[in-house]
Amino acid sequence: MRESSEAIEEIVTRIQDETEGVPIRTVKSFLTKIPSVVTGEKARITQFIIVSKSLTASLPFPVAEAMHIGSLIAAQGYFFPISDHVLSLKDDGSFYRFQAPYFWPSNCWEPENTDYAIYLCKRTMQNKTRLELADYEAENLARLQRAFTRKWEFIFMQAEAQVKIDRKKDRIERKILDSQERAFWDVHRPVPGCVNTTEMDIRKCRRMRNPQRVKKSVYGLIDEGQSQSPVHTPSQLARKGTKADMEKEIVFLNSQLDRHCMKVSKVAESLMSYTEQYQEYDPFVMSPEPSNPWTSDDLSFWDLEASKDPSQQRVRKWGFSLDEALKDPAGRDQFLKFLQSEFSSENLQFWLAVQDLKRQPLENVAERAQEIWTEFLAEGASSAINLDSHSYERTSANLKDPGRYSYEDAQDHIYKLMKSDSYTRYLRSNAYQELLMAWKKVCVTLC
Repeated sequence: MRESSEAIEEIVTRIQDETEGVPIRTVKSFLTKIPSVVTGEKARITQFIIVSKSLTASLPFPVAEAMHIGSLIAAQGYFFPISDHVLSLKDDGSFYRFQAPYFWPSNCWEPENTDYAIYLCKRTMQNKTRLELADYEAENLARLQRAFTRKWEFIFMQAEAQVKIDRKKDRIERKILDSQERAFWDVHRPVPGCVNTTEMDIRKCRRMRNPQRVKKSVYGLIDEGQSQSPVHTPSQLARKGTKADMEKEIVFLNSQLDRHCMKVSKVAESLMSYTEQYQEYDPFVMSPEPSNPWTSDDLSFWDLEASKDPSQQRVRKWGFSLDEALKDPAGRDQFLKFLQSEFSSENLQFWLAVQDLKRQPLENVAERAQEIWTEFLAEGASSAINLDSHSYERTSANLKDPGRYSYEDAQDHIYKLMKSDSYTRYLRSNAYQELLMAWKKVCVTLC
């Protein structure tokens, strides 16, 4: 890996040579200028790779191979397109900019989530159209803010200090550095759907190069390219089928082992983040206020936890996940009020009805299951929910013999829908922010 990195950096250094390399210039665009880019009707980077490789190998070097090498170099972040964030090389008139050596993979540490949080926070402070956060970046920022609740003041201060330093730099220099910094994070926190070269597993690469197309079934893995088997006797078919099924099961289980492998460093980082996030909510680790009911006779803490007027600590916990908001009765009521204001409360009402169905006595299950169908899923239902066709068909089949878990697929679909849509809007809403601020005002008044 070290040798391949050095070879790539040698090519990139030669490409940027002032006399023999690719010319880097400023291009005039509509009402603006684009500084420090590689231009040409076709990517001159490709042409340079063809020339340099042909000289070293003493053989003609095909364009396709040069494009492939160029895309691999771009995927590592050594140069990047300025029009989008897909790190690849195109054989057209696109503009490319070279990455500063400071951001090269060989010179960079492994960035942490706190570094990414500072970068995103800094982007929100710069207030420029070209630096606005994309949707996936805004979601990442909200997730990091919840994860680093106790550190967020430090992160904000770091971002603010970096913005002050950046404002003192030349405008063109700042523009180039912004693009290089963003390209660095396109490598380490790529756009959804793009390959993350920093997390590529060699076993995944091996499976991707497998010439046989394999798909998953309820019985394991099936090779689509298998030819038709000749005619066998029933006993031969039984033996052959048993052996083939066992082999497929072994392959399937091995693939599952590969899929669920995780780096120990990532597991440790996730565990540390979880511990820091929930530390203040553990009465055995942090002394609760007014006192710990497990070690004293004072039950005030439990009375506050059961109160319909939640503390700021409880309100903050609702922001950790939708599950935390729904576990707290007060959080559930507040979320329901928000959904009612958006005229979409039927989703949560359906989810709560299914939860109630799971706790019903067996003799009442069939009747309650039919009531839920009539209210939420039947044609002309009074509180119709938006369900995908697969979940609808599975639920319809389950209700032929209704049970406590007949709505499991539909409930899971509605939960994911609320989590990705309504819940994120709720956290940004005035209703949730006012609950947070209300307790701050109370504390200030009491002090």
